[in-house]
Amino acid sequence: MTTVNTNNQVSQDLLNSVNTRNSASTTDETQDRFMTLLVTQMKNQDPLNPMDNAQVTSQMAQLNTVTGINKLNETMSSLIGSVQLGQTYQATSMIGHNVLVNGNKLTHGESGGYFGVNLPNGADTLSVAIKNGAGATVRTLTFGKQETGVNALSWDGKAEDGTTAPSGDYTYEITAKIGDSKTTSTALSLAQVQSVSTSTSGVKLNLSNNTAVGVSDIAEIF
Repeated sequence: MTTVNTNNQVSQDLLNSVNTRNSASTTDETQDRFMTLLVTQMKNQDPLNPMDNAQVTSQMAQLNTVTGINKLNETMSSLIGSVQLGQTYQATSMIGHNVLVNGNKLTHGESGGYFGVNLPNGADTLSVAIKNGAGATVRTLTFGKQETGVNALSWDGKAEDGTTAPSGDYTYEITAKIGDSKTTSTALSLAQVQSVSTSTSGVKLNLSNNTAVGVSDIAEIF
């Protein structure tokens, strides 16, 4: 039922039709609803005190504002969709490539494994403690001077006693120093990009270590 305004004030139904944001409504539906209520209001106005031009102009201005916003939202949604589609196509070219991403997991095959470290300030020395599933250190690797930024490293799969460590998943802890003081370091895991998916949060790369990361989370591609 439409509320009739007899005092020539802007009806609440008319305002609601303009200001209510409904994601399911289109711009045309908003305009039709507005015009229906406005015409009804004008038909039922007090003939001794009709609506003046200023009132009509004010209400039409509200419609134009909301219509403009709706069209802008539709345009932006379309643009975002196109950008995301383009990013997805670009990301598919990374399938099959190995990448370094934040993490401290290391998979050891028959000949060891690869990992990395991000050093914002570089390092004079670098120590890497490789640990098995029980948390015991099986090998401590020592590296010399490392450059600022991402550094790719490797482990030959040997334990401290020179024997080959069992194949499987390991973790590692990194200690970087400049002189005698520790400096900032971030462990990087190596994984392979297996597929690409899209979600409300953007394009995601699905990796071989059962994690999903954004394109911006990749430190290096091989």
